[in-house]
Amino acid sequence: MNLIIDIGNTCTKLVCFDDDTVVEEQRIGRGETRLLERFCEKFNFEKGILGTVADIPQDFDEQVARLPFPMLRMESGITPVPIVNKYHTPKSLGADRLAAAVAAAWLQPGRNVLIVDIGTCITYDFVNAKGEYRGGNISPGPDIRFRALKQFTSRLLLVDREGPTPTMGDTTETAIRSGVILGAEYEIEGYVRRFREKYPDLIVYLTGGVHLSMRFKEKFPILADDYIVPKGLNRILKYNEKNM
Repeated sequence: MNLIIDIGNTCTKLVCFDDDTVVEEQRIGRGETRLLERFCEKFNFEKGILGTVADIPQDFDEQVARLPFPMLRMESGITPVPIVNKYHTPKSLGADRLAAAVAAAWLQPGRNVLIVDIGTCITYDFVNAKGEYRGGNISPGPDIRFRALKQFTSRLLLVDREGPTPTMGDTTETAIRSGVILGAEYEIEGYVRRFREKYPDLIVYLTGGVHLSMRFKEKFPILADDYIVPKGLNRILKYNEKNM
């Protein structure tokens, strides 16, 4: 059994893998470090890996250090990975983005893959058919866009993501919600179309904590996978297990 700890900007995922199979997932928030110990008591973990895009709270870091099995700390540009990383600043690449690329190359060998992760940020990461990570882009996620409209204007409302999104808003609330949600959807659709022009065999993975409605007219492989980052971390762990 492998323990995967994926620390994001919003929450932390604890995922148990039996070889390559997801057994169970638990999401925890800051201040819920006791839940890590309870999760580990349920399974006979042999090893684990931690990947993070945020600062690790000291109490949680100390608890991870006390775990009775070896834990690999994923560090982009330092930890060996089973793909070729062509990023010009590899140490600055988010662990989640690199892990997703590793998973995509493993799940779709010999294919061109675009991973779209919709969360606090929207990230676009590309792995080519040679198993090379070629880079990607980062854009504000929907919640950041909502908060920015409130923070940087005098009178606009802070609108909840859930609710009607007409093509053209007929109230300030729906105008903001539609502008943010539809704008994010159109952005993603535009990226996908541009990549498909260059790579007609493109496979797209959608992941992340925010679910949007894509409206692609063409039929091509679009796969939803909530575990693509943990799967990538698990592959990196297995790739490095001989050195642990």
